[in-house]
Amino acid sequence: MLVTDIRTWQEELERQTLSRYATLSAETRGRLKAEAKCPIRTDFQRDRDRIIHCKAFRRLKHKTQVFIDPGEDHYRTRLTHTLEVSQIARTISRALRLNEDLTEAIALGHDLGHTPFGHAGERALDEVYREYVPGAHFRHNEQSLRVVDIIEKDGKGLNLTWEVRDGIVNHSKGSDDLNFDEQEAVGTLEGQVVRIADRIAYINHDIDDSIRAGMLKEEDLPQECLAVLGYTHSQRIATMVIDLVEHSLDKPQLGMSKEVVEASNLLKDFLFKNVYAVDNSAMRELEKAERLVKELFRFYMEHPELLPQWYNAELLDVNGRARATCDFVAGMTDRYAIRRHMQYIASQTSQCDATRDDS
Repeated sequence: MLVTDIRTWQEELERQTLSRYATLSAETRGRLKAEAKCPIRTDFQRDRDRIIHCKAFRRLKHKTQVFIDPGEDHYRTRLTHTLEVSQIARTISRALRLNEDLTEAIALGHDLGHTPFGHAGERALDEVYREYVPGAHFRHNEQSLRVVDIIEKDGKGLNLTWEVRDGIVNHSKGSDDLNFDEQEAVGTLEGQVVRIADRIAYINHDIDDSIRAGMLKEEDLPQECLAVLGYTHSQRIATMVIDLVEHSLDKPQLGMSKEVVEASNLLKDFLFKNVYAVDNSAMRELEKAERLVKELFRFYMEHPELLPQWYNAELLDVNGRARATCDFVAGMTDRYAIRRHMQYIASQTSQCDATRDDS
């Protein structure tokens, strides 16, 4: 076999082995800009590789999942969350004979646009952005699409396929319940798999991290959920994954049993009530993070010359400058945001305080 035949051989293998409901790489809707095919990789394999090698992916290792700057090494970060979503999604996709390469690319790229300090940073950016552009909003899934379309490679973007881009922008269910009675918004089954795998991953690893942080105990978890899903981390994931596969095999839409859906939704609601919205020391750190993000945003709005040069922010109107500032702050890691805040804002505050003390 010639090297130039390897990609076409893989495309033919997909046609022969994948489910009739799988998305074939040879039938992609294409890229934003046309480009020559890779001789050995399918288009979805190429997209996966571009995501792994981009700077936004590397920065995920220093972005908060739930707990900011934990005192030990085993809490999830945004990167380890992404890898867990990818593993779960690939397991489901392979079992359903869907396109595992497409699934992996979507999963690895789904959180590239997430802010520093997790959802606290997302809330802060959404609020402060609207101070300058009323009616605007910030959503991390939409920002993930901006990262791959526009921001990466100094404004050139990654030029991914339509299928990967669609899965990335539509991956988030937010706090909505799992509901398989309505067709998911995602255009491919692979994208729908990532959408559900994201929920399976965070429900379970956030319980694990919350117990590690002392916010929860095993006995606090709703027993009616555990009776259905399992009493350990691995049992719960296995139950959700196997149930999803059993109710989705050789079907054009994903599904789960009623009892597993209800137990999963109850467990999600329990987390929102008892972890994400609880007033304790961990959550108060998130309030500090929100203030930091807002102060950084306002600072860069006043000093657009400090933004990366390719933004050309000094030439933009308020709307454009706010958009560029939003892109820049959203891309920061936790520690980079803290350093810049210390450099530009906290130091100035300290100097002002010292001046007042001297007077």
